[in-house]
Amino acid sequence: MTAANKSFVDSSVDVGDIELRVPAEARYLPIIRSLAATIAMREDFDLDFVADLKLAVDEACSMLAAAAWPGTDLRCRFRVADDAIAMQATALSTVEGLPLDTNSFGWRVLTTLTDSASTRVEQVPGGYRVLIELSKRGPHPADPRMGGA
Repeated sequence: MTAANKSFVDSSVDVGDIELRVPAEARYLPIIRSLAATIAMREDFDLDFVADLKLAVDEACSMLAAAAWPGTDLRCRFRVADDAIAMQATALSTVEGLPLDTNSFGWRVLTTLTDSASTRVEQVPGGYRVLIELSKRGPHPADPRMGGA
């Protein structure tokens, strides 16, 4: 892997990064949604931001869970900036190429709710790692232009 396509999930965990690993099954998605909402609320983003992020994270993780190889993990890493939250989610798959349909309604929802969203596949020993990266910016209450402290 070149440095050009190395994403933050491939790097060491930065102070403040939050990582969660769960089995890549739909029944664990509420845990990931809850974590995304909790992070956004603790960072004082508004309720619309929280709802949009929660839905986007759910959509991304649903896609990955559907593409994942049975018995593997779904790994999510969240990174918080002053005015944004980024997430990268990964799962292992045996499907060569891009197993996610970026023309689907779900992908459209994901890209509508976020400021950026991308997906890629990397070959790893025994299969492929499917990644979805997304980020969402929003007005942060601590921003003096927004009337915060």
